[in-house]
Order: sequence, then structure tokens, then C-alpha cells
Amino acid sequence: MTANTRTDANGVDLDDVGTNPTANPSFTDLIASRLSRRHLFGLGVGTAGTALLQACGGGSGGGSAFPILPPAPAPAPAPAPVPAPSPMKLGFNAVAKSLDDVVTVPAGYTASVLYRLGDPIAAGVAAYKNDGTDDPVTYDRRAGDHHDGMTFFGMNASNKWDAANPSRGLLVMNHEAITPLFLHPKGQTISGTAVAAVRTSTDEVLREFYLHGVSVIEVNKSGNAWSYKQDSSLNRRVHTLTEMTFSGPAAKTDYLKTKYSTDGSKTRGTLNNCANGTTPWGTYLTCEENWAGYFRRITANDDAKRSVKELASFKRYGIGSKNSNGVDTATGRELWATPTPDTSDDLYGRWNTEVLGASAVADYRNGHNTYGWVVEIDPFNPTSTPKKRTALGRFGHEGACLGPVVAGKPLVWYMGDDSRNEYIYKFVSTKNWDAADIGGGIAAGDKYMDDGRLYVAKFNADGTGVWLELKLGVNGITSSNSTYAFADAADVVTNARLAADAAGATKMDRPEWAAVNPKTGDVYVTLTNTNASARPIGSTDAANPRFYNDKKGAADQKGNPNGHIVRFADDNADPTSLSFKWDVYLFGARSTASADVNLSQLTADNDLSSPDGMWFSQAAPGLLWLETDDGAYTDVTNCMLLAALPGKVGDGGAKAITNVDGATTRTQNTFVGKAPGTDGLRRFLVGPKDCEITGIAESGDGRALFVNIQHPGEDTKDVAVPNSHWPDGGTSRPRSATVVITKNDGGLIGL
Repeated sequence: MTANTRTDANGVDLDDVGTNPTANPSFTDLIASRLSRRHLFGLGVGTAGTALLQACGGGSGGGSAFPILPPAPAPAPAPAPVPAPSPMKLGFNAVAKSLDDVVTVPAGYTASVLYRLGDPIAAGVAAYKNDGTDDPVTYDRRAGDHHDGMTFFGMNASNKWDAANPSRGLLVMNHEAITPLFLHPKGQTISGTAVAAVRTSTDEVLREFYLHGVSVIEVNKSGNAWSYKQDSSLNRRVHTLTEMTFSGPAAKTDYLKTKYSTDGSKTRGTLNNCANGTTPWGTYLTCEENWAGYFRRITANDDAKRSVKELASFKRYGIGSKNSNGVDTATGRELWATPTPDTSDDLYGRWNTEVLGASAVADYRNGHNTYGWVVEIDPFNPTSTPKKRTALGRFGHEGACLGPVVAGKPLVWYMGDDSRNEYIYKFVSTKNWDAADIGGGIAAGDKYMDDGRLYVAKFNADGTGVWLELKLGVNGITSSNSTYAFADAADVVTNARLAADAAGATKMDRPEWAAVNPKTGDVYVTLTNTNASARPIGSTDAANPRFYNDKKGAADQKGNPNGHIVRFADDNADPTSLSFKWDVYLFGARSTASADVNLSQLTADNDLSSPDGMWFSQAAPGLLWLETDDGAYTDVTNCMLLAALPGKVGDGGAKAITNVDGATTRTQNTFVGKAPGTDGLRRFLVGPKDCEITGIAESGDGRALFVNIQHPGEDTKDVAVPNSHWPDGGTSRPRSATVVITKNDGGLIGL
């Protein structure tokens, strides 16, 4: 998720537009009774066997506090005592906060640049000039921009998946968006303003098409150094022009029919790929987040041609809008629909989702419906066609985190919808996991990801919660629903936000990355931040308990600008359970903030703001990595990466805090996780100016950590004077890039 606000020609925030108008309860409405610590924390977490561990950090649940045991057999000789394992410890000194234009890591570590915007990934492609003049037709064989979510797939000599391989693999990463100022000689060439604004250079637009999407690159270790192989036959770029097919309930339905695909079976491209996910059979999931803002839909032209249901869907997803003065604003964030003349296959016109022809197969009135999905890519088959898995619902997917993988049990993915007042979802497969499907590619995805149950979370006041199924005929999702009349299963997944509204899900503060602790099975979700408009002081609650003013210089920052992390445990340590228990793990704050703000008692060694990216190590189960996407604390420090050793749901206690807004004072009861201290949370890396730290993966042995540095220098106003020159230095333009971090003694990262 891009921290710094990206606006269209009319100043509309294109990355963080809340569109939930429902009266669904926030946590505020659920605090009808005081939280009971005994009820919240008195139940233990059951056990579950784990077949595989995956990139989001899924694993087995912990032992039950009060297990029910079978009758004891006859006594056997007592075994020799086994020494308890030593507790895991963070093994580095905290990195200080910094505003320097560098990547800083602890003493004893080295961070090397691996893969930068524009780097060539095919033989014969020239090195990147980084001045806006590279031939646009080469960009389908270059690194994209805004590196984001990422997974390392270990690979053996036969080019097959080998998860434990420590020195060779495929690094697969998202390219969320672009910083246009640095991509062309002088930024984007635009004629006109507001609704009349048009792009006049098709070369520029072609570069931008290619710079979104996904990279697949082969990486290799030699000694203690890593590099990518430019001429690998497995290297691949997936972008906005890549053909993809649909599967699941919405495939081949009227919702997805366009001029490009008259039967609704396929589309072109993926974009705004933020966080990611994996499958236990060895494929990559890329997630389409803030896709809605790319489409042009001028309401004055289009509203009268639309049905009541279509207008409700547009409003809920933010496609076509007017500002407070009633002026149309939905021009498309990069104005991709505007170059003329168009091509014979509508490369530009497909971004206009207005009714222009006689039927849905004569235009792209349904073009917006072809985005907002989880997309599966087989990194080991460069000729395979990516597939959009519609059973997982259409919304602003921040990621798709795979839960515990247990033979004979369903597979589960946890997903956040990244916008204010949106929801947390999970998908449970109908089929039970069979390890024989490892290496099965897209065909295995057909088995597990096209048939299942989609749920949305409702958080109760007593520290429990329930998963509400999004299915036609249940939980208010009916043809007689007064807000939106659902027609069929395809309608439900295509309009998953509206289905979640009808079900009564709990509105959350920008749910972003999810991660599953392999030691406990607890699920962590970052809630990056919110503001006073979205949640004023009167709307604080147990799970979103703070209202404060974190002043940045002379500017007020009211609400909860530093964010927090919520966590929950599905009952009986069973990810298919329909109930769970929750608490709040960690609160972002300045170390100098009052005790009613700095509830996690952060110090100068671990204070942070706006947690976003999050991932559990697999080589060191229980080690959590936290990344920030911040604009609130950047007067003191650039964005950062921290290492954490979290406990479990219920390890803290009840606390009453006092919120103040001018003359208004409000006491809020909440539950605060155990304060981590510097032994449990420590700053590991600080990035260069204007960047976001996002995307993280490790080699099979945990001795190399791959981290993405996104959009350094993004706040630059004059291309001739960039705010950042990272990573190339000198007077160069900044570039998003992947760094690989190694320990000088060759040990595990962070420990």
C-alpha cells in the first residue's frame, strides 16, 4: 500500500478511499458490555498437525491449556528428561531512527542491492538508462516499479520447487504502482485538466502498462553473495497486457463479459498488486488492491445508462465519483483511457468502463469487474496462463495468507480489504489437502481454489468473534435485500463488499497484511492507521481504543495515525472454525508519547508508526518481521523493518485509557498485549527517504532475507532535484529495488 497520497487530476485520494456507507457495526457499536478478561482469555488453543509451512507464516496451533486425555495406559518407565529448548532471542543491536538517504542494517549484517526498477531480465536487453529514454518496447523484459509483496521459491537442479534450497530459487514479486515523474524525461505528458485531461504520449503509457504487475526472476547464491540471472529461461514479467483466464463462480458469466472476451472467460492483465500469498503446491498468489481508481467512468455520461444495482456496486467500490461540488472525478488515475487513436485491440479504450456500445460485448462496461481478484501464477512454468480465482471474492485485496496446512484438512487463506471501514475475510476450500498435489501447478489451484466457502469476520464485544458465510440465501444475502438484490453466486463474489455489508461484518481500520504464527496458529492483521474523520473520539472502542493528536511539526494528526495490529485465534486451533477469540497485539506510537497513546511501552529502539507488511520466518518459527508504510512519523525517521518475538492471544491485560480531543475527554476500556520490550521487538532496518518498506522473503535456510524498498524519493516535485538518489547515488533518479540481507558470519537473520 502506497503511503504517500496519490491523487487524480481533481485531487482525489486514489489509494485510500473509504466507500463503506453501511450502518454495520464498528467495534464502537459492539461495546454493549464490559469485556470480560476471563471470557476473552480463559480458553486454551488446541493442537493441529502441520504438513507444510508457507510464506505467510502458517503453522500448527499450540497446545490446549486443559486438554481432554484418553484413559491412561499402564505406567511405563519414565524416559530420561529432555532439556527444554532455549528460548529464541533477537541477536542484534537495534538500528537507530534515521532520515538519511541510505539503507541501514545492524552491525554484522550486509544489505546489497539485487534487483532495481528497469533492470533487464532477458538476454540482449540493455542496462537501464534511468533517464526516461529507454525504449518502451523493452519494458516487458525489465523490472517493474514499486516492488511489493514477494516470495522465494527454492529450486533444484531440475528447475522444480525445492522449498529448503538455500542457494538457488525463483524470487517472485509484485510491482504495485508507479512513480511517473521518474519514468519519462520530464514526467507524464498531459494535455488539458480535470475531465478534459488526456495523455498525449503512447510511448509513456506503454512503459506504464509494463511496469505494473509481477516479476519472476532466477536468483543464485555464490559464496555469501546473491545475484539474479539475467538470461534465465524462467524469468518472466506478468503485467497489464498479459492474458489471464477466470475460474470459479464468476467465470463465464455476464459480469465478466467484455468486447475482449465475449463469453467472460478471460481478460488482460493485473495491476496494483500489493501483498501476496502462496499455495502448498508451489504457486504464487498476487492480489489486486487499489484497482478501482484506474478506470474512467464519468457519471454524467454513464449513470443514466446503468441499472440501480450497477450504480450501487459502483458506489460501493468507488468507480465513478463526484467531489463535494458535484464535479466528476473518475478520470482514471493514470489517464490510460485517453490516448488517441486507440489500437485495434483497445489497449487504451478498455480502461473506459462506461456504456459506449450496443451491448456488453461491444464495449468495456464490465471492465472494472475483471479486476479486484486474487491471481494465481505458476512461477515454474513461464508459458502458463495466470488465473483469476473468483471464489475468493472481489475487493481491495491486500494479500492472501495461507493458514496451517494439514493433510486431510481444508486449506484456508486469510485476506484483508485495504480501505478504511472495510473487512477481514477468509476462504476455506471444499477439498481436503492431499500432499500428492505438490507441484501440481494451476491444475491444483482448480481443485482447491475454485470451490469453497468465503467468510467475513464479525468481532464481538466480549473478545469473541464469528465468521459469517457469504453465500446466496444466508446472512441477509438474498434477492430481496433492500440495498442490493443478489441474483446468484457470481453476483455474491463479484460484489463481495456488498455481501459482507448485508451479512453484518465488522468495519475495521484499513486491514492490510495478514500473517499466521507457526508456533501458535494465531492470525495477525495490520491495521495501518486511521484519521479523525473515519473514527472520531466518540467512536473509539476496545479494539480501536485510541484517539490522540500526534503532531507533526505544527500540523495536527488526529485519530490513530500510528496504527496497530489485531490478532485472533480460531477456536480449537481449527482454521475452519466459525468462531474465534481476539485481542490487540501491538500499538504504533512515538516513544515520547503519553502512556495512554504508547500502550505497548515502546522505546527509542522499537517505536514505529503505521505497521503494514508483516511475515513470519519459516527458518526461525515464531520470528515476526514488521514493515512500515508511514507518513505520520516521517519528521523523525524514514520507514523501517522490525523483528519481533510475539506471544499469543491473551498474554496481556485489561487497561482503561483516557482519550482527549480539545475539551472532550473519553475513557476507553481495552485489552493490551504484553508489552514487547526491546527483547521482543527491535528495529532492524531503516530505509532511504520517502520510501515504504514492503515485501519480504527468505532463502530456504533463513540465511538470506529479501526486502523491498518501494518508491524512494516519491515526494519529489522537480525531477531535476530528486529527494532521493537511492540506490545508485550521485545525481541519479531513485529506483524501487530489492535488497538482500546477509549476516557476515553466515548465520540466521535476526537471531
